[in-house]
Amino acid sequence: MVYENPDGVMVGLEVHVQLNNLNTKMFCGCSTQYHDAEPNTHVCPVCMGLPGALPVINKRAVESAIKIGMALNCEVVEQTQFHRKNYYYPDLPKGFQTTQYDFPIVGNGKVVIEGEDGEHVVRITRAHMEEDPGKLIHMGSIEKSKGTLIDYNRSGMALIEIVSEPDMRSPKEARRYLDKLRNILDYLDVFNGDLEGSMRVDANVSVMGGQRAEVKNISSHKGAERAILYEIMRQKNLLRRGGEVVMETRHFDEARGVTISMRTKEGEHDYRYFPEPDLVPMRVSDWAPAIREELPELPDAKRARLISEYDITEMHAKALTSDIRVADFYEVVAAAIDPRVAGTWVADVLKGELNYRDLSVDSFTTDDIIEIIKLVGEDKVTEQSAVDVIRTILDNGGTPMEVVTEKGLLKVKGDVVTEAVSETIAENEAAVQDYLGGAEKSLNFLVGQVMKKTKGRADARQARELLVEALKD
Repeated sequence: MVYENPDGVMVGLEVHVQLNNLNTKMFCGCSTQYHDAEPNTHVCPVCMGLPGALPVINKRAVESAIKIGMALNCEVVEQTQFHRKNYYYPDLPKGFQTTQYDFPIVGNGKVVIEGEDGEHVVRITRAHMEEDPGKLIHMGSIEKSKGTLIDYNRSGMALIEIVSEPDMRSPKEARRYLDKLRNILDYLDVFNGDLEGSMRVDANVSVMGGQRAEVKNISSHKGAERAILYEIMRQKNLLRRGGEVVMETRHFDEARGVTISMRTKEGEHDYRYFPEPDLVPMRVSDWAPAIREELPELPDAKRARLISEYDITEMHAKALTSDIRVADFYEVVAAAIDPRVAGTWVADVLKGELNYRDLSVDSFTTDDIIEIIKLVGEDKVTEQSAVDVIRTILDNGGTPMEVVTEKGLLKVKGDVVTEAVSETIAENEAAVQDYLGGAEKSLNFLVGQVMKKTKGRADARQARELLVEALKD
C-alpha cells in the first residue's frame, strides 16, 4: 500500500548531536564533564570569547564527524573549513558561532526507516561541525519570564548538526528517523544520549506545498513528534480559515503542547558568514580509509547477522538491535542456550519488564537470565514463575534460586495438580456446564483457577489436558 500523504506534509529535521564522550570541548581544553558541575565553572578565555584567545581544533571531534558521516552513508569532502556565523544572542559570548557553511565535512547520505508504507529513505543533505552555545535558564515561561540566567559550561562543546531533506511525511516517520539516528550514534559510541542536551532537534514543517515554519530546540523524540503534530494541525487550520503560513521560527512549549511564534525566520545573508580567520582549512579525505576500518557493526548489519547466525525472527532481531547493549547481552545468552529461546526471553520478556520500569539492560545479568531459562528448560519452574523471578530480581534483588526458594516457585506435578483440577471442577459448576455446552472460553477460566490454586507452579498445558480428560467422564 502506497501512502498518499493527503495533506502534503513535508518534514525535515536538523539534529544537533553533542559529542560529550570527548574529553575536551571543540576549540579549547575545557572538560566536557560539566553536567553535574556548578554553573560557569567549565569555562576559559576561548569558550568565553575573550579578546586575544585563539581556538585549536579538537582532532577527535573531526574524526567523530567523519565516522558519523560514514555511518549515514555520506560522502567525505576533500577539504573542509570553518566559518563565522554572526548573530547576537546572550548565550553566544563571542557574538558569532564557529560553524561550517559551504564546505561541510560530509554530505549526500541517507537513512532507511520504517515508513508509513514500508521501507522509506530519508536523505541526509549534510552534517557539519560547530560549537554549542551556552544554556539559557528562563525564570518562568519563555513568554512571561521575569529574567534569564546564563550558564556557559556548555559553550564550546563539540556539536555535529545532521540536516535531512524534507522527506518525512508524518510525525510518526520523524520519530522513527530520530530513533534510528540515535540507534546508529549509540553503536558508534560518539556520545551519551542519556545526558541532558545531548541530542536536540529543530523541525522544519510545511503542508500543502506552503511555506515552512521551524520549531527550535526540541529536547526529546516524543516532544518532536508532538511538536510536529501540533504544527501540522496549526498550519492546516490556518489555511482552512484563509490565512497564510509565514516563514518563521517557533518554540515548542512541552507543558502546553503548543508551538509559539518567536521571530521571523532569518536568511543566510542575515548571518554574514565568512571564513574563520583563526582556523585554516583542513584536508580530511586522507583520514577516511583508517576511520572506515574502525567503524563498528551498525544496527542494520547486526540485525541481518543475528537473523542469519541465530535463526531468530526479524521481529526479535529488530527489538534486540534497537539498543546495542541489549544486542550484546543477547549474544552472550545465545552462546549458552538455544538462541531462539534466548531471543524470546530477552526480546519479549526481559526487555518488556525493563521498559516498564524504565531500566536499562545493565540492571540484569546474563548469568541470571541464563539460569532462569535453564530452570524452565529443565522443567523445574513454569514460564509464569520464571517471569515472577525476573520481576522480583528487578524490584528487590536476589539470585534466581533465592527467589525460587523464598517464594516456593518450584514446579508442582502429579497428585498436587490432579487434586487442584478436581477442586476446580467441583467449585465452578457454572463454568463446567458452559464448557460442556460448547463455550471453549470457559476452559481458559478453569485453567486459570487451577493455576491460581497451585500459585502458578503447575504447567498450564498439563492442567488443560487434565481438565479436558476429567470433563470427558
